[in-house]
Amino acid sequence: ISAVLISLLPASKTAMIKKFAFAASAATFLLSLVMYFGFKADTSCMQFAERMPWIKAPGISYFVGIDGISLLMILLTTFIFPVAVLSSFDYIKKSPKIYYSMLLFLETSVIGVFASLDVFLFYLFWEAMLIPMYFLIGIWGGERRIYAAIKFFIYTMAASLLMLVAILVIYFSHKAQFGFYSFNLLDLYKVSFLPKTAFFLFIAFALAFAVKIPLFPLHTWLPDAHVEAPAAASVILAGVLLKMGVYGFVRFLVPLFPSVSVNYAYLIAVVAVIGIIYGSLVAWSRNDIKQMVAYSSVAHMGTIMLGLMAFNKAAVSGAFIQMVNHGLSTGALFLLVGILYERRHSRLSADYGGIAKSVPQIAAVFMIIMLSSIGLPGLNGFVGEFLILFGSFSAYPILAALGVVGIILSAIYMLSMYQKVFFGKLENEKNKKMKDLKVREWIYLVPIILLIVWIGVYPNALLKKMDASVSSFIDSAVNKNSACVVIYQGRRE
Repeated sequence: ISAVLISLLPASKTAMIKKFAFAASAATFLLSLVMYFGFKADTSCMQFAERMPWIKAPGISYFVGIDGISLLMILLTTFIFPVAVLSSFDYIKKSPKIYYSMLLFLETSVIGVFASLDVFLFYLFWEAMLIPMYFLIGIWGGERRIYAAIKFFIYTMAASLLMLVAILVIYFSHKAQFGFYSFNLLDLYKVSFLPKTAFFLFIAFALAFAVKIPLFPLHTWLPDAHVEAPAAASVILAGVLLKMGVYGFVRFLVPLFPSVSVNYAYLIAVVAVIGIIYGSLVAWSRNDIKQMVAYSSVAHMGTIMLGLMAFNKAAVSGAFIQMVNHGLSTGALFLLVGILYERRHSRLSADYGGIAKSVPQIAAVFMIIMLSSIGLPGLNGFVGEFLILFGSFSAYPILAALGVVGIILSAIYMLSMYQKVFFGKLENEKNKKMKDLKVREWIYLVPIILLIVWIGVYPNALLKKMDASVSSFIDSAVNKNSACVVIYQGRRE
């Protein structure tokens, strides 16, 4: 609604547009907090469900609901977007009305993905997300923005078409087995397939979600998109959009094809570990700070997939909480790289050096976020990585050991970059004249820092909310039990 209202405002009312966009995104976050406190943590039921017929003949309905996993993803989404809006105030000069409308439209689509329980509705939101992201990169991005936007669109669109074919096969299989058409995901969980059919459907879904994560070697669109996107779009891309791929594995791939998922879990874990080491080594070789952070995302997402494919409670819980942690720490790193770029108009570490003397506040905040990213105990990154590796060692000892190598490499390239940028002699005149953090920048960075410390010290605030849902996810894979209860305003079905 707010995206539509902003598009109707006069283009000259730039200040009003900015304030309205921030107010709308902040109000959405406050509503999600109400949902957090009202969520019942002792059940894996789909809560806050709403279901209304939409297109009756093919069995399409507006059906939404959340469990503990969806809750965390929606909270992350609604937190990241006000930060992205606020961080854009000083830097977006071209067509602000369209820019902020696109941001809010993108938020709508992402929340829709995490809440949809009707597969048609899910696919609609999944594809709708491409439109605003394409324009955010293509209009407000860097010099190679058109190339990056088209590459992003083609990669994700092509993979999504495979998923659409698989959805239709499952849809018609449900009609053949149960006698009626339904896009209800909970109905589709009950469909059974011949082993060969299940394998090909699994591959179609897996490719669509692997591109979005992205898993090696389907990752090549990500660095280009990150480097060319404006800072706020990079924050959203790293903080939220990559998680949609992992969420697809959790909500669709594993419950729909549990046997195939378990059979190929080790292979996916191997690919994830290759991504961890490859992403870390490439990040280490980058002189462009934004490219380094982009490739670190490939490594971090590999760690998350390693935990997910271990199918035990510690590793899976670690994977889910690490999705939140990665969204906060990597999103904040992109914000800080954007802040440096706006002051110095360079992303090369060689163009800096010694700037901790001229911008000590940026240096201090950057250090906290960097330490969070490499998993310093007491900060959020440590919790997720520890749980993932602890659980993965019991499932795949060798892969878990290789995963540790990736974490060591992350400390090397992050600390090396920090040393080059912030320490040493302050000789360049442009670096001497750099301005430190503004009040507005403190306003959106402080909440991120507080969350990083809070999750690091008290992770149970999130772990308890998703505990029952994690157990249900593992049960759906190991015991092939996808039964699900839905709560409609206190009434169970």
